[in-house]
Amino acid sequence: MSNELFDSTVWEKAWKEDLYTGVNKMKRAGIDPAHSLDSSAKSFNQEVFSEEGRRRTRRIMNWLTEQGVEFSGSSVLDIGAASGGFSIPFAEQGADVTAVETSDPLIELLLQNSWGLTNGTVKVVHEPFESIDLVAKGWEGGFDLVFVSMCPVLVDWASVERVLSCARSFCYMSLPVGSREHSLVDEVWPLVTDRPRETEHLEMVYLTQLLLLKGYSYQSLVTREMKTTTVSKEAAFHNTINWLKMHGIAMDEKDRHIVSRHLDTRYPGEQVEIRQGGRFGKVLVRL
Repeated sequence: MSNELFDSTVWEKAWKEDLYTGVNKMKRAGIDPAHSLDSSAKSFNQEVFSEEGRRRTRRIMNWLTEQGVEFSGSSVLDIGAASGGFSIPFAEQGADVTAVETSDPLIELLLQNSWGLTNGTVKVVHEPFESIDLVAKGWEGGFDLVFVSMCPVLVDWASVERVLSCARSFCYMSLPVGSREHSLVDEVWPLVTDRPRETEHLEMVYLTQLLLLKGYSYQSLVTREMKTTTVSKEAAFHNTINWLKMHGIAMDEKDRHIVSRHLDTRYPGEQVEIRQGGRFGKVLVRL
């Protein structure tokens, strides 16, 4: 067996130089990862707090509880809190949550969602996690649980170490595993290209391998999660264009017209239902 498989520096370099991570593909497509949900914040928030969304949240929280995480009376750092899909339930269980978020539309919704909490607290920090002085804020080892769910802050091993440094007992991180599914992209793909869809592995393999090689204790879980969202036809158009661009399709005027015509033909109303998801990896590190 190759010794490189057990060399953490090889894995660190591979992750840092990987041009096809989720964040790098978004940047290449002209999308700011930290603000990718700005235009769809309201529909995202509705989905997160729908019954389907709440069930997903409960499944993850139940898994954390089974591993020994306690929310009542604990301090939680939620990095990339969005509109509070986890911050609010954590607080409802009695946690004092520090929610880091940079998107103005999502912060507005987070503040609305946290208003009137009778158990626990949610403090919003409107600042990129990458630029926060952790020592000055007293965040190093400052939280019982650090929680990072599908947030573009995890870009390489150095970013993981920065996140881990804030945790006193537990650190939860999640990333995609394999190809993502998107019903509209599946529909229009053969209309705009004859290129086959490539299998994606994304960066979960880097995270778990490096945690293993560097001696961390952790539990991991891979699940298949799907969600259904209903958005305006305009939002569906832009969402699909961005997804196709992330897959390396240039999307010139001709391709855009094909997508627009498909939406008008397939969805004659003003609303479009999108089914998306895939396999997602979850890691809980014990410190």
